[in-house]
Amino acid sequence: MTRNTLRFKDEKGTVEDWQILSITALAIIAIVFLILKLRVNPALSLVIGAAGLGLATGLGPTGTTDTIMQGFGDIMFEVGLLIAWGVLMGAILNEMGAIRKLVERLLTTFGPKGIPYALGLTLGTLLQSIFLDVLLVMSAPLARRIAPKLGKYGTAKIATAMAISLECGIVLMVPGVATVALAGLLGVPLGSMLIFGLIVIIPTILVSITIMNFLIQRGLWDTEKDEQPFDEDLGAGATGASEVPGINAPAPEIHGTNPVPASDPLSRVGLLPREVAARSARAPREPGLFVMFAPMLLSLVLIGGGALTGMAGWSSPVTDFVSTPVIALLIGLLGTSFVARRTIGTKRVEQAVVGGFRESGQILILTGAGGALGAVVAASGMGDVLGGYFSASTVAPLLVVWGIAALLHVAVGSVSISAITAAGLLAPIAPTLGLDPVLIALAAGAGSLFFVHVTSNTFWLLQSMLGQSTRGTFKSCSLGVSVASVVALGFTLILSLFL
Repeated sequence: MTRNTLRFKDEKGTVEDWQILSITALAIIAIVFLILKLRVNPALSLVIGAAGLGLATGLGPTGTTDTIMQGFGDIMFEVGLLIAWGVLMGAILNEMGAIRKLVERLLTTFGPKGIPYALGLTLGTLLQSIFLDVLLVMSAPLARRIAPKLGKYGTAKIATAMAISLECGIVLMVPGVATVALAGLLGVPLGSMLIFGLIVIIPTILVSITIMNFLIQRGLWDTEKDEQPFDEDLGAGATGASEVPGINAPAPEIHGTNPVPASDPLSRVGLLPREVAARSARAPREPGLFVMFAPMLLSLVLIGGGALTGMAGWSSPVTDFVSTPVIALLIGLLGTSFVARRTIGTKRVEQAVVGGFRESGQILILTGAGGALGAVVAASGMGDVLGGYFSASTVAPLLVVWGIAALLHVAVGSVSISAITAAGLLAPIAPTLGLDPVLIALAAGAGSLFFVHVTSNTFWLLQSMLGQSTRGTFKSCSLGVSVASVVALGFTLILSLFL
């Protein structure tokens, strides 16, 4: 089907670009309205918007539904198993209590001054296979304990470091779920996304934390107004975490007969999964920290190594097979499962897998819905229209990509949804921009970080679990992640000079 048969025509039989632009803009506004005002699930909203766009631009009932299903299937073909493997690996690591052990090691190794940077880099890179809310809940109690060791502004510094690293990791670091989705939607090889994502995310986290620490120490933070009392004996329950939107979960079940010692900071946080709270009930057979994370590291090395050998023009059947992302992550998942079975037993590994499938389901559906929207945008001819404007624009295309994603995030309030929606809109025009698709993915990811606010679960988890007031969370989370958004764009622009 050609562009002229897909785009509707005016009375003279010619296509008007402003009509396509207007209809697409109305479709995006409708999606935002459905999510925010009518509380329709984001995945359903994206599909409804895609259907409306297809019908309004002349695809017809059959063409619209076929395009939606084709777009959904194509993106699942690209990233479905990758997202599932990554989330399952994270769920098993979570079950083993690997995060707690890692954060304790970081504190011992880097000390109070270096811990915000070390914790930020670790959360933003190594641990991105773990579902964000779980990762935050697991690390927050230890971060809260670390904060007083950083001085007067300890809470501000540790909260800012966590906000920046957690959100950056989602959209810039493989195997973060939104990163994998961005790569799939824009046709970026996962190995390239891993390598160039690392090049951007590491300096972004370091520079952003440094900027925010400078501002915090120069009067940005008011300890009396930006922090709130935190009852260490009551834990998260004292902070009102149970009233956080979207986080009303039943109290965790504690298995085993041996109680967790009162001195253990994890025992004072009511939101923690039962697997960690029960860590003292299992036999003391924990493997070393390196052994816990070795399978995950191996999978990332295989993916990155495959990308590097491909750039060098060297290949062999064996290396090509094991460096394929779906095989590399499967190897990491099997290795993590093997370590966990010897550590916590088969039953608990199976429980973690069930939880991982539950967590990955919503991400898979949302990613597929983003692919459906992108397919309709491409079929409607919007890609040709936008491609022409981008090519003729005097504004750098990457700045416009960043701006689109930023506007979507301000409107929708979800980093993942805005990144995936932006990628769905931009995928059809990627070939016309003359840019490496990885740059578009990074710019879209950076833009989707701009202004995390009250519609985000992360915002409220950081507020409740780290003893901040809402005002303080706007500074540490909203401002901090916005700084990271701009910094990430800057490093993406620098990277574009070499690609």
